[in-house]
Amino acid sequence: MPDRIYNFSPGPATLPQEVLAQAAKDIVNYNNIGIGLIELSHRSKAFMEVAQEAESLIRELMSIPENYKILFLQGGASTQFAMVPLNLLAPDKKGTYLNTGTWAKKAIKEASIVAKAQVAYSSEDSSFDHVPSDGDYTVDDDSEYLYFVSNNTIYGTQFAQFPKSDKMLVSDMSSDILSRPFDISPFGLVFAGAQKNMGPAGVTVVIIRDDLLDRAPENLPTMFRYKTHADKGSMFNTPPCFAIYVVGLVAKWLKKQGGVQAIEKINREKAALLYDMIDSTEFYKGHARKDSRSLMNVTFNLPTPELEAKFIKEASENGLDGLKGHRSIGGCRASIYNAFPKQGVVDLVDFMKEFERKNG
Repeated sequence: MPDRIYNFSPGPATLPQEVLAQAAKDIVNYNNIGIGLIELSHRSKAFMEVAQEAESLIRELMSIPENYKILFLQGGASTQFAMVPLNLLAPDKKGTYLNTGTWAKKAIKEASIVAKAQVAYSSEDSSFDHVPSDGDYTVDDDSEYLYFVSNNTIYGTQFAQFPKSDKMLVSDMSSDILSRPFDISPFGLVFAGAQKNMGPAGVTVVIIRDDLLDRAPENLPTMFRYKTHADKGSMFNTPPCFAIYVVGLVAKWLKKQGGVQAIEKINREKAALLYDMIDSTEFYKGHARKDSRSLMNVTFNLPTPELEAKFIKEASENGLDGLKGHRSIGGCRASIYNAFPKQGVVDLVDFMKEFERKNG
């Protein structure tokens, strides 16, 4: 087995090798100061510089203006499912949701506990194989925001263009943040668990427009208020120091690649290789409709579950790991986030051709 296999896992996902090498060094002796990164006080000058640099790089890469706060929080994207309505909706107010997969359903469930959730669209009847166009749904006039998941890891769908609405947008971008440029101005809030495209598990990045920080009701506990964390620069309590540090390293790496515009071009090339392979044969069948295909997670099936199991097993034996589809839909899934090397996609396509030749 080689030192490095190709990791197609949906998350925690592959990281740039140079980032891993630097992190391995700094975890023992950070910046040659004599202690490891994970031993640093979060209030030390050294770590404050780490956090500030990570924030600055994210702001630069995503062109985020100063009227948005960038927060490094804990609890994963799943905590944000509740924090968003808790902070932005009074109990008698409403948020509008687009149900395009498992994570949207979970967010709808949490919002319905604390406020009102209008489900304006659902693709559940077609096994979440597509996302809607703007004309496919209506947002109620009394809704405070339109919530959507930009990329659906399980089903391999993605909004090629973000929704347009008179209401502010809120989005879970956990699996495609930093993969393509977009205009932040229609958004009130964006959040992303880091472990797919930004760094390791443990930190969730929240980008929130600063006028929304005072919306939380008086009876909301301190830790669940965005303002608590914004006022303290994400240092109200001990933050996930190591995860923040690696997010900064990944952002540095991305800047070296040419930034978000450059990585989008590479992402499109990688995805095209796989989709062209799938479309060239009857042996492989993509799950997502062509107009909703994800650049990050390519989902597909083989003629039988038995062949899928054999494909996954033999691929793993050939250094192509993590290709098993989510348990809810089965099949196969290749997750090819920013840090996933193009050569890994080339090797997978070659393996797919050979597997079809032997088993087709």
